[in-house]
Amino acid sequence: MNLNFTAEEQDFQQQVREFLQQKLPKDIAQKTKRALALSKQQHIQWQKILYDQGWAATNWPVEYGGTGWTPTQKYIFANECAKAGAPDVIPFGLKMVAPVIYTFGSDEQKQRFLPDILASNVWWCQGYSETGAGSDLAAVRTTAVKDGDDYIVNGTKTWTTLGQHADWIFCLVRTGEPSAKNQEAISFLLIDMHDPKITVSPIITIDGKHEVNEVHFDEVRVPANNLIGEEGKGWTYAKVLLTHERTGIARVAMSKDRLAQLKELVVTSPNGEYKLIDDIIFAQKIATVEIDLLALEYTELRTLSAISTGKAPGPESSILKIVGTQVTQAIDELYVEAAGYYAMPFVPEQFQDDFDGQFIGEDTATNSALRYFNNRKTSIYGGSNEIQTNIISKAVLGL
Repeated sequence: MNLNFTAEEQDFQQQVREFLQQKLPKDIAQKTKRALALSKQQHIQWQKILYDQGWAATNWPVEYGGTGWTPTQKYIFANECAKAGAPDVIPFGLKMVAPVIYTFGSDEQKQRFLPDILASNVWWCQGYSETGAGSDLAAVRTTAVKDGDDYIVNGTKTWTTLGQHADWIFCLVRTGEPSAKNQEAISFLLIDMHDPKITVSPIITIDGKHEVNEVHFDEVRVPANNLIGEEGKGWTYAKVLLTHERTGIARVAMSKDRLAQLKELVVTSPNGEYKLIDDIIFAQKIATVEIDLLALEYTELRTLSAISTGKAPGPESSILKIVGTQVTQAIDELYVEAAGYYAMPFVPEQFQDDFDGQFIGEDTATNSALRYFNNRKTSIYGGSNEIQTNIISKAVLGL
């Protein structure tokens, strides 16, 4: 694969850099670089800036508002955004439910939902996981029973990321007979989160953030025309969505930027003598991660090439998900090791006026540990890495 940019691609790269320099709000870039949580308003602000530029939906077909970019342009854009500190777009609308709607939805659903998703006028969340149905989504028990022109939905979804902000939720619900095979009784339903019979309860993560939630449905009435495609075909649609999600979880550009910042940190000498990069064991760890990241990058480029032809990502998305999360967690571990004592969740010195705990690419060294803890989840969400190895063995190796 030739990664030497053409003159046109270099011009595009410069265009992206100038756009980011002029349009990316400084406060958003600083918080993103320091791994601090953005507010809902800041996320929407950035996504609307992208929308005004025509760059909100890099992977959508052009007829629905996509950019029409080549894989190389998408690669350039992702890398320049990571370097500049631009946050990832919230994926649930633009990257997850939208591909399902424009692939399987009716013309009325496309006209109704896609424009607002593209413009970030609505915030979506994902209703997949339940207690006892995390990696095994075929075991979901939330029910949707047909009642005239509506479905009556009852059940509970958990680990609903940023559901406290959501206007809509896309759900896997059980619509078939209890005796039906698990996958054949699942449907894909769009539900308005403003319904008073929906309750959102926060789940505070170990880093103290309100990132995920439990969502409870109590006799929620949902119009039947909010059903995507055919009843009982939700499992098919969910698999398409998950390939897009797993591709995004790889986060190659972000990992490249974090690793570059780490290398910049460890080649400096705070006391004028010892540099961490002089530790041959630590240097070998960095080299190992960098090699894995380079191989992952080439796999991502091949996947982007397939997407550019209009296809959904194939089983290679499982490879991206496995290796991408492993690389993310390995970089987290290196940051914690580099921070040493200051990676402890509580450091008394941080409250002293002369505390110098700033960490390149992080808020403070202490934040390295919090980020490490939070990112342990990456090998679980989107389908656990163990599930991904099963998918690869069947779809790629034919075992």
